[in-house]
Formats: sequence, C-alpha cells, structure tokens
Amino acid sequence: MISANDPSLHSWIEINPQSDFQIQNLPFGIFQAQDRDPRVGVAIGDYVLDVYVLTQHRLFDMLDLEDPTVFHQPTLNAFMALGKPIWRQVRGRISELLRNDNPEIRDNRTLMAECLLKQKDVQMLMPVHVPNYTDFYSSIDHATNVGTMFRDPANALLPNWKHLPVGYHGRASSIVPSGVPIRRPKGQTKPADADAPVLGPTKQLDFELEVAFITGQPTALGTSLTTQEAEEYIFGLVLFNDWSARDIQAWEYVPLGPFLAKNFGSSISPWVVTLDALEPFRVEGQAQEPKVLPYLEFSGNKNIDINLEVTLQAPGLDQEALLCRSNYKHLYWNMNQQLAHHTVNGCNLEVGDMYASGTISGPTPDSFGSMLELTWRGTKPLTLPDGSERKFINDGDVVTLRGYAEKNGVRVGFGEVRTEILPAL
Repeated sequence: MISANDPSLHSWIEINPQSDFQIQNLPFGIFQAQDRDPRVGVAIGDYVLDVYVLTQHRLFDMLDLEDPTVFHQPTLNAFMALGKPIWRQVRGRISELLRNDNPEIRDNRTLMAECLLKQKDVQMLMPVHVPNYTDFYSSIDHATNVGTMFRDPANALLPNWKHLPVGYHGRASSIVPSGVPIRRPKGQTKPADADAPVLGPTKQLDFELEVAFITGQPTALGTSLTTQEAEEYIFGLVLFNDWSARDIQAWEYVPLGPFLAKNFGSSISPWVVTLDALEPFRVEGQAQEPKVLPYLEFSGNKNIDINLEVTLQAPGLDQEALLCRSNYKHLYWNMNQQLAHHTVNGCNLEVGDMYASGTISGPTPDSFGSMLELTWRGTKPLTLPDGSERKFINDGDVVTLRGYAEKNGVRVGFGEVRTEILPAL
C-alpha cells in the first residue's frame, strides 16, 4: 500500500508547487458554502474537498466508519473522537481518491463538481470545539530574552524552567479562526511615573508566534500519558497567535500569572494539519541539560521542522512588512513532553483540547517571535516599508502568520492566520 506521505504522489488536480496543500498534506477543517451548511472539508491545492459528499456516494464504504454523519458536523470533534486508526483510514482513502491514476472522481464530472469547491468561494470556520486550552512556555530563546529584559540577564531562566514544560490554563472561548478581527483590550496598567494604576486600552499590544496541537482522544481523570503514548492522542496542529497586552501583563501577572493580558483573544489557522502528514519532517531537538526526570524522557526525533513567519500590513498599504522568520524545531520542550507533563498529575484530556507552544523564538534577532523581543520592549522600533515605526501593534494593523514544512520537493503547509486589530470600544 502506498503511503499518503510518499513524495512521488501526484494528484489529477493541478496544484501549484508552492501551494501549502499538496496531496501529501490533506489537512482537515470546517467550511461553509452558500449552498451547504457547515461540514468537514479537506484542502487540496486551491480547492476544498467536501468529505461528506464522498460518503454519500459510498466512496468510504470499505472503511471501518460506522457513522458518516461525523463529516456533516460544525466541528471536527465527532470525527476526531473515532481515534487514530480511523483518522489514518480516512486520510489514506482521500489520498487514494485524489491520485492521478484513480478515476473514481477524476472521470466523474458530476461528482467532481459536487465534491470540489474553490477555497475562495467558501468560508472557513473554527475547526474544533475547544473545551480546554493550555499555553506552554517552551522556547528557550524566548524565555531567555524575556528573563533578560525583566529580571537578571545572568539568571534569565527561572530555576524550574529546564526541569519541566512551564504552562498555564488560558481562555478557550476567545480562540477564533483566521479572518476574525481582534479588538484592542482594556485593562489596568501601572505607568512607571504613576502612584496608582489606571484603566484604559493597552498601549503595548503584541502578537506571539506559536503552533498548537489538538487532542482527538480523551483520557480518564486520574490517568497519565507517557511520552510514547502521547502521539496516539494528538490529531494535528494549527498555527496559533496568542495576542498579548504587555503593559496589562506586567501589572497583573504577579502572583498568579497572565489573565486579562491574554484572555481577550487568540487566533488560529482554520486547517488542521495531521500529525501523520508532518511525520517526514521530524528532526532532533536541542540537548536537554540537566537530565530530565524519567517521565519526561523520550526516544526518537520529536521536534518538527516547520518554517514560520510573521508579517504586518499597515492601514492603507498593500505591501506586507516581514517581521520575523522562525522555526517550530527551536522548541526546547516537545509536544510529547508537554502532554506527558500535563497529565502526570492525573489531569484528564478532552476531545478538541488545544495546547499552544508558547512564543517560538530562534537564536537570532530576526527570528524573535514577538514584538516584545523584536523591539526589545519598545527600545528599538521597527521601520515599515512606508517609513512608519512600530514598537507594538497599532489599530488597523493586519498581522499574518504563515507556516510550512518542506523536504524532497514536498511542501506541507498550514495556510495563514490573518487578523486585523480594531480599536478598543
């Protein structure tokens, strides 16, 4: 049986070599079109494949799929709940149907017109219902930069940082897909020259370049996962922009950590790239010293080589300014360790839970994954193509995250997360 990741595969659909959505990708999402209600789709080139239509034409009859209506749902949760063997069967069958030597859809013009829609003609929705959201802090370069800025450069990392994947529980209800604007939040800040805090819109709105994974299987309360078991529970990954209000954060985060500085909104890419599709891009992570506790030990390559970038488009301009380029492989703590640590105390997982990586910064200034670092807390403003400067994000700015993995001529991408900032009410 041919692997769905085989680099020699080609589709009968014409696909630009620079497209994020080659036949080796096949990410899942939820779309809505003028003539059909929300349902599961798969991205292929410039098209969306309506998966439910395929079941109606009995093209999945050979699979162990008892209820095809899981693809006629407004989220991926019901499909994800079926487990990894079904995820793989469905992705494998879709790959088979789209291959250039398969006539089942290729030679049936009526079916082709029914199941394939142009991406530009559909609206992408939240791909999953997110019961719970955790944000980690797993980039050593980011943590070192922040510690250097706000504490002691000689002791930038807190004593626990190299012993466990630091994280906090965020707000699931304010996670939105690409294209949904985010409004500038208000909160308390404490100006350096003031005796008391004031209430008002943040003056230090920031993006955070992150990647999040989604669990597709639940666990029982009181049980734990090993680093080896973790991947059986991870359905796929999305790009994640963890919007932050740095001045609100600076005043509120002691003693219990981020609150209003983070919970006003996070933005994700609408296509979920399966963990299986990213398998060919695994790489070795950073050496972890000191030695981690046994429950955090793992074998094999668990980091993934995903190129990431962030751009900013100022109001009235067509040209985007490149803010940074980074890579998911820079994470010190991998997703297997994150999930093992998350559950070591017996915390239960739910289908659709989202786990963000934390800001992904690389070792060089052009790879820093936030304005906080890129402008070094506003002391080194960035100059945009129109000559204007940015210390943080302004109203009307459009920030876009993009990401893709590439190897052996195969590109597996996420599309983009595009968000406009609206003024505070």
